[in-house]
Amino acid sequence: MIKPAVSESRSQFHEFNGLRHHVRLWGDDDAPALFLLHGWMDASASFQFVVAQLQRDWRVIAPDWRGCGLSGRPAGGYWFPDYYADLDALLALYSPDTPARVVGHSMGGVIACTYAGLRPQRVARLISLEGFGLARTQPGDALPRLRKWLDELDGTPRFRDYDSFAAFAARLRRDNPRLDDARALAVAQAWARETADGRVEPLHDPRHKRVNPVLFRLEELLACWRECTAPVLWVFARDSKGSGYLSDTPEQLAERKSAFRDYREAWIEDAGHMMHHDQPAAVARLIEDFMT
Repeated sequence: MIKPAVSESRSQFHEFNGLRHHVRLWGDDDAPALFLLHGWMDASASFQFVVAQLQRDWRVIAPDWRGCGLSGRPAGGYWFPDYYADLDALLALYSPDTPARVVGHSMGGVIACTYAGLRPQRVARLISLEGFGLARTQPGDALPRLRKWLDELDGTPRFRDYDSFAAFAARLRRDNPRLDDARALAVAQAWARETADGRVEPLHDPRHKRVNPVLFRLEELLACWRECTAPVLWVFARDSKGSGYLSDTPEQLAERKSAFRDYREAWIEDAGHMMHHDQPAAVARLIEDFMT
């Protein structure tokens, strides 16, 4: 059985797709592989609470996406095709001959679902934790989006810094009251670093704050999802406020679900969008029940 904490994980770095990528691993190399993909401006270490609740032996493989955690930052912007290429390279490194068991949260779930349609032979089973795609857009949304993107290119985005990890943790608790002091501090340490002058600043590339000039086009994702052959489990958080599906009609949400050939769903109670922070034991139980 794995009994991990962040300090007990180990790091590996790989060069691919023009960047240095950080991958965090828990467990023995000969255990079954389980890939955990974090969401937007999260980090691999954020899965520490879920990994600690796993009851079986796993080799947990969790990358930091480009521009997050300890991975490199691209010179340009952030585009979904690059994430698909990064996942393709990651699976080639850690599961070259075996279809992978993949769990993605939020943006990581969208990446995993779409990749499973692009490379259906590479994914054995897939869980998406609140990773169902953004709210629908219309072509007319492009004009204000592009104008805002152009305007933001003139500035240099920055994150505020903090006096200490404890101060950052207090901010995180204000955003998510379900975090107790210990978990909030662990997330703060996963998301930030100490600077030379003793301040604490987020690890993520602040350019993530810029609006993306490319509209979210659900129809394109649906076309990819329809090619996924793996069994798929979508996991909803009962108290989520941060998912695009919330603006769907029931018929529109059904359209998202029906894109998958082998679809199941589950709900986590007393959890918001960051369900892996709020209810890690429940998330771990769903993962192991579905993956085994």
